[in-house]
Amino acid sequence: MRSHPSRSRAKDRSISTSVLGRPEFLSLNSPPRNHSKAWRRSGPSRSQQNQSSENTHAEPPDEDCMLLNPSFRGIAVSSLLAVDICLSKRLSVCVQAESPWSSVRSGVTLLALTGHGVTWVCGTLVCLSQSHTLAGQELLINLLIALVLDLLTVAGVQKLVRRKGPWDSSAGLLHTHSFPAGQASRAALVSRFLLSHLDLAVPLRVLLVLWAGLAGLSRVLLGQNRLSDVTCGFALGFLHSGLMETVWVSSSACQTLLSIGTFSWGSAR
Repeated sequence: MRSHPSRSRAKDRSISTSVLGRPEFLSLNSPPRNHSKAWRRSGPSRSQQNQSSENTHAEPPDEDCMLLNPSFRGIAVSSLLAVDICLSKRLSVCVQAESPWSSVRSGVTLLALTGHGVTWVCGTLVCLSQSHTLAGQELLINLLIALVLDLLTVAGVQKLVRRKGPWDSSAGLLHTHSFPAGQASRAALVSRFLLSHLDLAVPLRVLLVLWAGLAGLSRVLLGQNRLSDVTCGFALGFLHSGLMETVWVSSSACQTLLSIGTFSWGSAR
């Protein structure tokens, strides 16, 4: 006897629902979840992650970057500066009372004072007041002009460069920075000026040159200047001496300056 088709269909549906109702087939009955949307809502997007990774791997600032291929000029300058500071610190043997040459520190300080600008300006003014010859007055006035020019030039360059000495020491009078060395410039200027215009004996000439070298070196021994500061100071002093030979003030002009100065001093008194 043939069964009714509707009953057979109902029976097939009941069998399929009973089979799909088992635990292992529950995932087939549940609707599919949109995992991509949930993941996008919960976490950042791929573009945002790429942007954040780019930010984390961004280049550091310029001051933190290391030049992997520096120029030969930069390497040479850095090497010379390193050698300069190393030798200057090694030669600074009179910096403190505990230094190796602390016993001669007072003598080195006195030697450095002989190249000070105030010492030479005051000494030149005293000698000028006691001089009564035209040649002597001409020589002393030109020396005074050279000293004032040297003081102004050294002070101006020191203000521009603002270089500190090898040690943290107190600055001297009229010298707040180390480059160029004022004592070395003054010593070179005075020694060349006197050697050019005075007829000195050979021993005095040797002593004058030796004093100029020791006056500049004394600043290194005291830790006030570097070797490069002293070297540039010597060069600047020679430059000033050569400049004064070019713009030499004549004897008549010196007498005019003396008369003006004497009249101003007398009227002020």
